[in-house]
Amino acid sequence: MGESGEGLGREGGLSSGMIDKIVPSLEAALADVSDGSTILVGGFGGAGVPEELVDALIAQGAKDLTIVNNNAGNGEVGIAALFKAGRVRKLICSYPRQVDSHHFQEAYRAGKVELEIVPQGTLSERMRAAGAGIAAFFTPTGYGTDLAKGKETRVTDGRGYVLEEALHGDVALVKAERGDRWGNLVYRKSARNYGPTMASAAKVTIAQVYETVDLGGLDPECIVTPGIFVTRVVKVPRKDGKWTPAASVTRGISGRAAATGR
Repeated sequence: MGESGEGLGREGGLSSGMIDKIVPSLEAALADVSDGSTILVGGFGGAGVPEELVDALIAQGAKDLTIVNNNAGNGEVGIAALFKAGRVRKLICSYPRQVDSHHFQEAYRAGKVELEIVPQGTLSERMRAAGAGIAAFFTPTGYGTDLAKGKETRVTDGRGYVLEEALHGDVALVKAERGDRWGNLVYRKSARNYGPTMASAAKVTIAQVYETVDLGGLDPECIVTPGIFVTRVVKVPRKDGKWTPAASVTRGISGRAAATGR
């Protein structure tokens, strides 16, 4: 696609003129997120969490959200802040209980939040399937356990499998290191985690980046998420690097990543 030529937009509509997905503010990036949306939020422990986008989502006011993430938030920031603000109706995750997920635990015990537990690999694969246009797939994970109740199962070559459906999002919030106006993204080390998968699985993907570069400023061999999966890019200021690892079982991984720039 030429820089100034016509092409197909993310939703399949014809667009013309120069493609520029960079928006001026977090508020502009999230302005059309509606109540009841399913939001895929990147991050693993404290690594790669799009905290600025989550804070802006709280300020934007959308409620009754279904949040998809690896865990249930850490401390007072990120997804934890969404629970504290009472914006979450349902959580889909693989690891809801950790030492500092107290806002989720309080909401869940009070019956204010639904919980769907999905094994970590299955969670990632369900979103990957959504991005690849695959409606469902069979996996041996969870077969014969409570996680398989109510789902189709079958035995192939003597091994049991569970049918899992693709997991789509209305919006994905991801954190990348840098991006260009076409929406191409590069991540930093373990901050990548779920980002590329979530970006492909949502109708609208919003990426926060620390740096925007001119077209050609990203090595094509290093681009992880191509711009076709990204709807908006917003630049946020880089934090000063002062970060205290969360008191959880993930702090060994996420703490090291966050301390080096996430």
